[in-house]
Amino acid sequence: MSGDPGRTTVTFGASRMEGFLGQPERARGLVVFAHGAGSSRFSTRNRLVADRLEAVGLATLLFDLLSKDEAADRANVFDIGLLAGRMIEALNWIETHDDLNTLPIGLFGASTGAAAALVAAARAPEKVAAVVSRGGRPDLAGPALGHVQCPSLLIVGGADFQVLELNLSALEMLVCEKRLEVVPGATHLFEEPGALEQAAELAADWFTGHLKRHGQASGRVL
Repeated sequence: MSGDPGRTTVTFGASRMEGFLGQPERARGLVVFAHGAGSSRFSTRNRLVADRLEAVGLATLLFDLLSKDEAADRANVFDIGLLAGRMIEALNWIETHDDLNTLPIGLFGASTGAAAALVAAARAPEKVAAVVSRGGRPDLAGPALGHVQCPSLLIVGGADFQVLELNLSALEMLVCEKRLEVVPGATHLFEEPGALEQAAELAADWFTGHLKRHGQASGRVL
């Protein structure tokens, strides 16, 4: 698969990361995706969520945090500092584009990508307006959780028992505006009928509300 219909292929950063940029007309914000271990920009789950976000007027950027060679080393897959650094590279690239750099930015992370998104938000609070974690491991963000300033939503499957416990612990460490949403009966990958769609809807509501509020606070007309 060489592309993603309806999205533009982009390459950026010192690491030459490859991604797909979706830009609905008159976008009101931009959501950057951080996939989990073993996934990529071709993730059908993240693309379903991206479709939903674009439908409500948000631009999306899905990209690979690691090259194929880097991903082959399992140590890199769980190197949250490295992954967060790649998220920062994406944020820096966005700042260089006039059609993107005025948009409030949200981060959407799944699995280990959720920890990378939260660490990036802690490192660059002036650049990130909201975070959503789906089936994530926010606990892997460690002490950085206490430095996240933007509103953060944790979405977990009700049948993903161990990850739910880890999210409850991470929620206590967050001192920002925060919420935990449990999708009943969903397991880690949200493969049950309607589960992923429910998670996408929760993410869309969180981003549209908080990105709009951030844009208004900064004087942007959205």
